Amino acid sequence: MENAGGLGRHLAVRLAAAGESVVDVPPKLSARVRVLSSFAGNARKNDGLDALATALAASRNERLAVVDPEAASEVLRDVRTLDRKIADLSGRIEAEIETSGTTLTQIFGIGPILAARIIGTVGDVARFPTKAHFASYSGTAPLEASSGEVVRHRLSLAGNRKLNYALHMVATCQARSDARGGVYYRKKIGEGKSRKEALRCLKRRVCDAVFKSLTADSQAPSSSVA
Repeated sequence: MENAGGLGRHLAVRLAAAGESVVDVPPKLSARVRVLSSFAGNARKNDGLDALATALAASRNERLAVVDPEAASEVLRDVRTLDRKIADLSGRIEAEIETSGTTLTQIFGIGPILAARIIGTVGDVARFPTKAHFASYSGTAPLEASSGEVVRHRLSLAGNRKLNYALHMVATCQARSDARGGVYYRKKIGEGKSRKEALRCLKRRVCDAVFKSLTADSQAPSSSVA
């Protein structure tokens, strides 16, 4: 098989594991065989000719590297190791969030991982004097894009995109629920707003709730939240 990454490598390993004899054929070698072989003639390059050239190169060269059938199990051992590390890290984050006593997780749609992301991104919430400043930082303060008598607002691309994405995830979760966020979202649609506009309004509402929660946590006597 011609040396390749991704699907080609995966297929080569699967064939080797199934008992087939598979070798790595360098692309330059198969290309050379194709050019020098009479079967190609003046034909244009295509998958069929490439496959034939690769097969001829493999049959004529005994020094090609044999694909190791154990490579698949090595990849699976790496995946399992990463899974264990991710699970361990998630557990540590959940423990830290619980110890911190943050009230962020009381907001519908915010779990320990998302709470940690928000806290880590915001840092010291005291640097934002008002919720309007915080909304500007998060990019949830809409920009007016009215035309004539039609009043519209567009998405702001300013602000911290990581925080904006976290708030978007929360707003999306609330919009799909029957909780107050979902009721608010559907109310905005009933008022004539598009789904994007309604979600934008909900995201700003979530932003205000997050700011209120972070501010309360920072002022709590025993708070360990930055």
